[in-house]
Amino acid sequence: MLAIQELERAPQLSPAAVDAFLSSHQFPLVEGPTVTFVFRGEADAVYLQHWIYGLESAQAFARIPRSDLWFLVMDLPEGSRVEYKLVVEARGQKQMVSDPLNPHHARDPYGANSVVHGAGYERADWVDVDPEARPGTIEEHRLLSETFGEVRPIKVYLPARFRETRRYPLLVVHDGEDYLRFSVLQTVLDNLIHRLEIPPMVVALTQSPNRLQEYAADETHSRFLVEELVPLLEDRYPLLSTPAGRGIMGASFGAVASLFTAWKNPGFFGSLLLQSGSFAFTDIGDHDRGPLFDPIVDFVNDFRAAPGKPADQVFVSCGTYESLIYYNRSMLPLLQSTGMAVRYAEARDGHNWENWRDRLREGLSWLFPGPVWLVYE
Repeated sequence: MLAIQELERAPQLSPAAVDAFLSSHQFPLVEGPTVTFVFRGEADAVYLQHWIYGLESAQAFARIPRSDLWFLVMDLPEGSRVEYKLVVEARGQKQMVSDPLNPHHARDPYGANSVVHGAGYERADWVDVDPEARPGTIEEHRLLSETFGEVRPIKVYLPARFRETRRYPLLVVHDGEDYLRFSVLQTVLDNLIHRLEIPPMVVALTQSPNRLQEYAADETHSRFLVEELVPLLEDRYPLLSTPAGRGIMGASFGAVASLFTAWKNPGFFGSLLLQSGSFAFTDIGDHDRGPLFDPIVDFVNDFRAAPGKPADQVFVSCGTYESLIYYNRSMLPLLQSTGMAVRYAEARDGHNWENWRDRLREGLSWLFPGPVWLVYE
């Protein structure tokens, strides 16, 4: 902000002065609790498009007089991680682009967003490939499902040093291929197993061709997992065939599918990992999230009335910048009332894959503690 103020006070702002300013700073400029976004270019207006719930989604930049330099100053609490794009309006046209001055990006199924980190945010070293960690392998299977009446591809992660003579925990992951691509799940598993923070485990990576229906508290999908997928894996691999040896996880609608499956089959899965669950419910009247949420609201309302005990333990995480934070916070005392062991984590982040990535170590190591955690925690 101080550098921007100096530019604003300059009697004449030459292109060379702008060049010098841009080359001497990293963008966005994070200065304590504030961040300054900068854009250079001819435009009629520039906006910051972000996904922080509760804050006006399009924030207007100001133009420095006598220049083609635009800026926006915002509060950014410590430890925040925010994904965004820029909307550039020129000649009556609007274009949404990544921040050309910011080299940091995060990918998702729709493309990539620019990323700004608040003061105090640190990228964990366990999300990067560790040359000393032996990598696991991915096997691919095709399951002819009687439930769905079609072939479903399934990927299975096997840990390094996999042995048929051992027995392994099983973790079923909704949107498994997306977790691999956008949350580097295989690297995370390799590293945490190498560090003895979680035990070697077998991980089933499922991917639905119609997730918005099948993950929305759908009994057909639940039956597929419990009656077809898990029995197939237990026939193929040396797994711990007990609830304590089974876990299921997912994010957003995948978290709904995980909780619904465990609720419909109590005692089948011992551990749940629920990230940014789309746990919409109503206390009175209709919900406002569209028809895709109708079956979810029905399920969550039923669950709130009679939760039972779906599993032995559950890890829940959500970003404080998500619209779903209210629902996830509201679910916490209900989950605790079931007698399940519950751990809950929040982060100053949004509804995105790197938020879910950053919570994997805490969630997996609590649900499936390896030798290090068993000794020291």
